[in-house]
Amino acid sequence: MLFSKPHPFYILLLMLCSGCSYHHTVKEKYPLWGEEHNLNSDETGSIRHMQILMPALPDSASACLLIVHGMNEHVGRYGDVARHFSNRFIVAGIDMTAHGLSNTVLMKAHKSIEAGASTYDAGDAYLEQAQLGDLQPLRDDLNLALSHLINHCDKLSANKPLPVFILSHSLGSLVSASYLLQTDNETVKSRIKGIIFSGPAFSVTEVPGWRGWFQNPIIWLSFHAHEHFLNPHNEPLPLLLINQVLALITVPLQDGLFDLLSLPGLRNVFSPSGPAWVEEHLSDSEEERIRQRNDNYIIRRCVLRYVLGVEKEIIQFRQNMAAFSTPYLLIYSEQDPIAPAWGNTDFAAVTRDKHEHNELMVLTGKNHHEQLFSTPALREQILRKIDDWLEQSISRSKPD
Repeated sequence: MLFSKPHPFYILLLMLCSGCSYHHTVKEKYPLWGEEHNLNSDETGSIRHMQILMPALPDSASACLLIVHGMNEHVGRYGDVARHFSNRFIVAGIDMTAHGLSNTVLMKAHKSIEAGASTYDAGDAYLEQAQLGDLQPLRDDLNLALSHLINHCDKLSANKPLPVFILSHSLGSLVSASYLLQTDNETVKSRIKGIIFSGPAFSVTEVPGWRGWFQNPIIWLSFHAHEHFLNPHNEPLPLLLINQVLALITVPLQDGLFDLLSLPGLRNVFSPSGPAWVEEHLSDSEEERIRQRNDNYIIRRCVLRYVLGVEKEIIQFRQNMAAFSTPYLLIYSEQDPIAPAWGNTDFAAVTRDKHEHNELMVLTGKNHHEQLFSTPALREQILRKIDDWLEQSISRSKPD
């Protein structure tokens, strides 16, 4: 899930009125669907929470699959997805830094409810985003999870190395794709035989409706300025000068403002909540929207420094995405405003020919963001497409 990216003028108008009214109360235990694994992420003892679900006969598994969740959500939501694949794959999922049970506040909430409490105030859970100026901590989590999953799979598969796949959503797709471009862990990278992208965050949000008339120009100004900041694009000299002057004025001003508003105290007021239109575009299923609305472990507020860091990561990825070579299945909605389609079409235009088995599944006329949480009929169609693509990929990965 990728929430709307608010920008300074919008924030100043909106957050002064609504920032202090945020409440986050946990009333239920975290949804566990697999065996729990707590991974030590560093020498300070930080824990990343992981779940693993296996077939009834683990040594019958034909592949390993890692689920990577999106922004502000958690992998516990993906229980039905994990169970769909676990009859033939070893399936794992990780809560990345500041998300799910890798968020210390939400872990305390889960433990409190588990111990018998009726509610737990988790209003400070979003503040763990303050450590995220970019996505490197999440890429480190992904590397940790992949290494653990590969070791786990190798122990269960009678010493035959199983192919590894990633099933990613939204921001998790951006984390996974940028990891595969940047990692120097060739041992892990060589085991990954493909990735499924669902609604990937390869573009910035386009606010729908009348609100977009006011907010989209500010979003695009920020995106354009950061994209050109000290980074010429082979424009004609006059346009190059205009872009650089615009960037040199706009970028330091915005970055400084977002850093200021992310400081302790100020961030309690100026961390925006996800607007109502985002909820409306998460699923085409009212049942799923209600389930999402009642999910106590989804974070609905963003520290601005984190928001700006995501925008910069999108820009950096777009500058380097032509080098992406891992086989992929790309699934997205044609009219998704949260992660608009132009990011996907740009990505496909420079990578589709890198591998003959790269495929696209475009949900024509659809405007929801969470494809894996679609109405039952569409969800089954998507899962069948993923099944077919994975089976073909597994067949290709077998030694002759």
